Amino acid sequence: MFSRRKFLASAALSAAVTQLPSIGRAQNKTLRVGILSCKSGALASGGKQMEDGFALFLKERGGSVAGLQVELTVADTSGQPALAKTRAQELVERANVDLIVGPVAAFEALAINDYLAEAKVPLLCSSAAAEDLTQRKLNPWFVRTSSSSAQPCHPLGEYAARELGYKSVITIADDFAFGQEQTAGFQRVFEANGGTVSSKLWAPLTTADYGTYISQMSGADAVFAAFAGANGLRFLKQFNDYGMKDQIPVISAMTTVDEGVLKSMGDEALGIISAGWYSAALPTAENKAFVDQLRAITGVDPGFYSVGAYSAGLALEAALKSTGGNIEDKQAFMDALKKVEISNDPRGPWKLDQYGNPVQNIYIRKVERKDGRLVNSVVRTYDKVSQFWNYSPEQFLASPVYSRNDPAKI
Repeated sequence: MFSRRKFLASAALSAAVTQLPSIGRAQNKTLRVGILSCKSGALASGGKQMEDGFALFLKERGGSVAGLQVELTVADTSGQPALAKTRAQELVERANVDLIVGPVAAFEALAINDYLAEAKVPLLCSSAAAEDLTQRKLNPWFVRTSSSSAQPCHPLGEYAARELGYKSVITIADDFAFGQEQTAGFQRVFEANGGTVSSKLWAPLTTADYGTYISQMSGADAVFAAFAGANGLRFLKQFNDYGMKDQIPVISAMTTVDEGVLKSMGDEALGIISAGWYSAALPTAENKAFVDQLRAITGVDPGFYSVGAYSAGLALEAALKSTGGNIEDKQAFMDALKKVEISNDPRGPWKLDQYGNPVQNIYIRKVERKDGRLVNSVVRTYDKVSQFWNYSPEQFLASPVYSRNDPAKI
């Protein structure tokens, strides 16, 4: 089997060229891409998957995109906002990258956004979902290829109220922008459809023991859980160990049961309903090919972070093809990037709205066991979902960005 280490090494080797002065660079048609990854801490698994996704994109194309040989530089943020900004500066000022793919976390994207805007360096944000970066604090050099934090949670709020019939829900989430915004989006639509969020619990990203939170979970129809990285794995295992699985059902945000952590879960995950813009179980030809290739390399199904980075590659390729491979004219590249419409993505078709965020399918998923492994089976598809849900952008943006207390708990 082609190991993950050999896979990343070969992708980096095929993509690597000697850095040249600008005149030689034009003659040799190179494209310098920086990857802001995370190699340690709670979000490290997401960083590894992101690298896998982009490496597969490059491997399929022999290390070149739209006639440009790719020179890839990977920088480790360790999941720390201050370090993310330092690494972004190093990629721009030392590695002289043309663009950056990443980072993993919302707080990292928020930390680097102003710097990249000032430096006029394109950022293809492949996973970080911070709402305001495609809403009230627009950066003309920013495009997202995953989703805003709340985008999948809006339809889940409707589904929980209308289809599952839940009247009251307790929420628990990582206490940082991503978890807060996911929870707020779910709450807004769930309550708009007649439900009530009876309490909201917030756990630090570094939480190891969720016992004190689980002990507060009673008197509701369900628990909504929004975790990133390995935290979903820890929470669900402890929830089951406390004997809660048979007492109150869990519904969740996309990353809580993402394929990247689902591989390490057991029966505690069975039956969990979640919403997301991707599932490795999607039956399309594009997805089957994508899953088969990454599973052969990594041994597991791809998920959120892998697909977001692969999608960034597809968007990059489409934009460069429309500009004839011209990366020197950054404004023309960004104009082309914002107009891309992707039809061959493993997650299904998508295009960008005027704010730089995908309009895409959102899938309601259920964890089931098939062929000896846990999968997110798709039970319903919401077509062409905007980050603004069913609200007009003007109406949506007139309210504050989603946060811990907005919308407030009823």
